[in-house]
Amino acid sequence: MSSFAIYLIGFLLFVGGLAYGAFLLGIALTWILVGAVTLLGLGMVMGVGKTRQKDHTPTSE
Repeated sequence: MSSFAIYLIGFLLFVGGLAYGAFLLGIALTWILVGAVTLLGLGMVMGVGKTRQKDHTPTSE
């Protein structure tokens, strides 16, 4: 399993917990969905940034 997949699964659990907590607090479903979609987008951007491989460039001599 790739590092990105592990990161994304953890972030999905995090967002799911926050959404469930917001639901229990009585926040409107529309705002819960807006927050969840925003956090999922942020999580994907952060996951790509943390797990991508660095490009190897040949050194000039």
